[in-house]
Amino acid sequence: MGSPVKTVTYSRAYTLVPTYECFNRCTYCNFRVEPGRSPWLSLDQVAQLLPLLRQRGVCEVLVLSGEVAPGSPRRADWLHHIHQTCALALAAGLLPHTNAGPLSQTEMAQLREVNVSMGLMVEQVTPRLLDTVHRHAPSKRPEVRLNQLIQAGELGIPFTTGLLLGLGETEADWVESLGAIARIHHRYGHIQEVILQPHSPGQRQLQPGMALDEMDLARAVQLAQEWLPAEIAIQIPPNLVSRRGLLACLDAGARDLGGISPIDEVNPDYDHPTPESLEAAIAPSGWHLQPRLPVYHQYDSWLPESMQSLVQTWRTSLNHPPTYPNRVKSSQVH
Repeated sequence: MGSPVKTVTYSRAYTLVPTYECFNRCTYCNFRVEPGRSPWLSLDQVAQLLPLLRQRGVCEVLVLSGEVAPGSPRRADWLHHIHQTCALALAAGLLPHTNAGPLSQTEMAQLREVNVSMGLMVEQVTPRLLDTVHRHAPSKRPEVRLNQLIQAGELGIPFTTGLLLGLGETEADWVESLGAIARIHHRYGHIQEVILQPHSPGQRQLQPGMALDEMDLARAVQLAQEWLPAEIAIQIPPNLVSRRGLLACLDAGARDLGGISPIDEVNPDYDHPTPESLEAAIAPSGWHLQPRLPVYHQYDSWLPESMQSLVQTWRTSLNHPPTYPNRVKSSQVH
C-alpha cells in the first residue's frame, strides 16, 4: 500500500480593491496610495466583472481596501461602498470576504450582513514596532488590532488573522502574538485560520528590507502548531516561498494556502501560482490540493440565513467540481 495522501487547502479567489488610499504609512507597504489619489473602484465595474468571475470558477471575492481615516468625512461613504461591493458579489452568487482595516463594532456589524467571513492581520503585538515600521501607522497599534478579533468574536463573525514576519521582531514576539490570538479564540471560537506571511521586499516600499529566511518561516509554522488550537488552520502564501520552502512549511504543519488570485495586491512583485502549478509542485511529495470556501464548514450556522443556502450550494459544487476555463493569468511556483 502507498502512503496516504496529505491534503492542503486553498480558495479560488479574486481580489477587488475599493481603494488603495490609506492613512497609514507603513514603511514596508507595497499597496497604499496617498489619501485622495486613488479613485474608488466603481460599482458599475464591479457589477460587470462579477459574472465573468463566476464563469471562471471563482468562489471567493476578497474585498481588500486601504483605510480611510476614522475621522474622515468620507468614512461613511467608504464603508457604504464596501458594503455595496459585497452585496453585488452575493447577488452574483459569489462569497465575499472583507479585510478593510480596523472597524468600529457598528461598522463590523454592517459588513457582517454581506460577508461570509472577514479578516484583519494582527501583524505583531509588540509595541516596539511603533517606533520603527509602524511609526506613521495609527491603526497598527497592537491593542487596536486585537480589539478587532474581540469584536468579531462578540459579533459571531468567522475570522482570519495572522502575523507579518520579518519586521524587526523576535521569535519571542511571535510566541506572544500567537498566544494573544489563541486566548481570544478560546473565548469566542471564531478564528478560522492564521496566516504566517513573510516580509517580501517590493519595489514600492518606503524603506528597503530583507526577506524573511524560508527556514525561519518554517520555524514560525512550528511555533504556530504549538501555540494555536488544533482547529485553527495555519496558512502560508505560496507565492512568497520557493517549492522547497513550501514543502518545509507543509511538513512543519501548514495546511492552507489562502486565496489564489491572479494578482497578489499586497505583494504585487510576487505572482500567485495557479492551482494547477501548485498541485504539480506538491504532488510528488504526497500532497493533494483541495479547494475550500472562504467560510469553514463549522461556521455555516453562524451566517445569516440569507447566505446559508448559497454556501451550501457551493459546498455541493466542491464535491462535484466542474471544469473551468483558464485563469486570467498563469505563473509557476518559483
